Amino acid sequence: MSTPQLAAAAGARLVPGRLRAFARGQGTLTAAAVVVALVFLAAVCAPLLAPYDPNAVDPLAVSQGSSAAHWLGTDDTGRDLLSRLLYGARPSLLAPAVITVVAGTVGTALAVTAAWLGGWWDRLVSAALDVVFGFPGLVLAVVGAAVFGAGLDIAVATLSLAYLPYVARVVRSGALRERALPYISALEMLGMSGPRICLRHLVPNLLPLVLVQATTSFGYTMLDVAAFSFIGLGTQPPSAEWGLMVAGGTPGILAGRPEQSLYAGAVIVVFVVACNVLGSGLSRRLLGAQR
Repeated sequence: MSTPQLAAAAGARLVPGRLRAFARGQGTLTAAAVVVALVFLAAVCAPLLAPYDPNAVDPLAVSQGSSAAHWLGTDDTGRDLLSRLLYGARPSLLAPAVITVVAGTVGTALAVTAAWLGGWWDRLVSAALDVVFGFPGLVLAVVGAAVFGAGLDIAVATLSLAYLPYVARVVRSGALRERALPYISALEMLGMSGPRICLRHLVPNLLPLVLVQATTSFGYTMLDVAAFSFIGLGTQPPSAEWGLMVAGGTPGILAGRPEQSLYAGAVIVVFVVACNVLGSGLSRRLLGAQR
């Protein structure tokens, strides 16, 4: 058999293998990762991709449908919806990213120290996490807005606190399991200090668990941030933000112009689903490999 024929035969055998891999969920995980990456890329490249200034008002193009000039149409003030979606991705992604990083970092630190030290510190951290866990994130955010005023920074601060237990409780369980493994005792017998063991061995071994939890939480934080803006306590007009766009488009729904709310809501749903699928896939791959 010639070389081209061998290559063709090998390619023919690869196709069913790829299909089987896709059926096992590899393709779904890849698709979710691509969706998340494309949304982040669109946010970063918004100034290059957006055809108009997101806040530019055009009185002659109010509530227009899709056209060559405005691919997704315009809102009730004539602003281009595609441009606002692209620029709106920035605060819609930045706020959940900050919340996830803060909650993940502080939650991991609390979980590791509680598992390592035990005793009264572990009981104190666990009790504090249980108290915070009893309050929904939006409730804390609304209370923060009532005390300190509306704004996206208040939402970030309060939601970071609200999401601490989601990370810390899971990571603490993993840290307790790692703490009981023989290699920890061996390192202690070698004279290695507790902080060094935690930083060089315990925390790196917990990173897959933290990554999975952060990926899943990212989607939920986006929903909370969007809801906070939807009720008028987050990002303020005329800034472009997806939750604010959903709220701003609600009058148009009754008037038969649901495009603004529809597009912004669809982007939120697709991104949150992609984050959940990605988190589930990473959980099977990263955590399954450790078992």
